[in-house]
Amino acid sequence: SNTTAGAGGAWCQGLDIPNELFLTLGLVSLVENLLVIAAILKNRNLHSPMYYFICCLAVSDMLVSVSNLAKTLFMLLMEHGVLVIRASIVRHMDNVIDMLICSSVVSSLSFLGVIAVDRYITIFYALRYHSIMTLQRAVVTMASVWLASTVSSTVFITYYRNNAILLCLIGFFLFMLVLMLVLYIHMFALARHHVRSISSQQKQPTIYRTSSLKGAVTLTILLGVFFICWGPFFFHLILIVTCPTNPFCTCFFSYFNLFLILIICNSVVDPLIYAFRSQELRRTLR
Repeated sequence: SNTTAGAGGAWCQGLDIPNELFLTLGLVSLVENLLVIAAILKNRNLHSPMYYFICCLAVSDMLVSVSNLAKTLFMLLMEHGVLVIRASIVRHMDNVIDMLICSSVVSSLSFLGVIAVDRYITIFYALRYHSIMTLQRAVVTMASVWLASTVSSTVFITYYRNNAILLCLIGFFLFMLVLMLVLYIHMFALARHHVRSISSQQKQPTIYRTSSLKGAVTLTILLGVFFICWGPFFFHLILIVTCPTNPFCTCFFSYFNLFLILIICNSVVDPLIYAFRSQELRRTLR
């Protein structure tokens, strides 16, 4: 039993993640997303609702990186005595940075959902896409997401001790997860049906198997990255609501910095999945 207790104690100590890792990942994410934004702004061929949504996702991911970079830098400067600030000012700065982080988290999740809906409309309503997703509607959607993100982050930071606020954030994550799951599975099912009908007419089952495999891999990557990067953080919030004093939950809380690293990693991976796969955007970057 002593061995078990010792192992449990070691597990509960969490991971010692160096601040340099936060800084490195934050800088990589910042550069990547700045490149995406610059490419979309520069190339007029990319001035369409789909790329505007990708640009907004890049801005959200960039805010995640910038806010974490700012917080890490302030902590390092204060730890080494380079920066001396009164405790009251530190609290205000901490609230502002936390509000920025929360706003970027909510907006990132929102734009991931918006991109999924946009792709769904592109596939299922291809002929009516430009009449459905007009530039005006795209602008209204983007403005609504940013406004909702700002308001919700302010409320969240103000009433963060209230379990109802945490439940709203958890519910929002689950809604986005289910939305993306349903839309992408429906899109994959349609693509599979089309490929099957084409291959049956041309009697080329190899094409069907290859395309189906490619679609399945893409779907797995999209949903897998989303769940792996965001899931632990929101599971952390669920445990705060359900078992804040339970020993297992307390041990899980000690890994909070790891969950933040995963969110920053998502900001690094998002441009690779949603932006850099576009030939037009890669050409602009070159």
